[in-house]
Amino acid sequence: MSENTFKTDGTIDSFPNRFPDRDYLIQFSAPEFTSVCPMTGQPDFGAITVTYSPGDRCIELRSFKFYLQTFRDRGIFYEDVVNTILDDIVAAISPAFAEVQGEFNTRGGISATITASYPDQ
Repeated sequence: MSENTFKTDGTIDSFPNRFPDRDYLIQFSAPEFTSVCPMTGQPDFGAITVTYSPGDRCIELRSFKFYLQTFRDRGIFYEDVVNTILDDIVAAISPAFAEVQGEFNTRGGISATITASYPDQ
């Protein structure tokens, strides 16, 4: 795929890291994340924050937005959301470090924050 051609099918696209020898962090947040509770079928809302140190590739944000939208109608537990996103990021760009945090809105009087990182700590 050309660097200037991006898919909208829910895959995470990437582009070359122009500074692969520099240790730096990239962080972005998706404050309007939605998925579906697999038990009740009701919508779940939350914020996803991704922090990573790129290796040879960086995440292309437009494709990542479309990737996150694939969760909108998907019945999935919070823990699975965070770990699936982390696994897909690692598969897409092989970062030196990555952390995904999901802060999910209060439902039934309980809120949840899930954090997963790579490599495992």
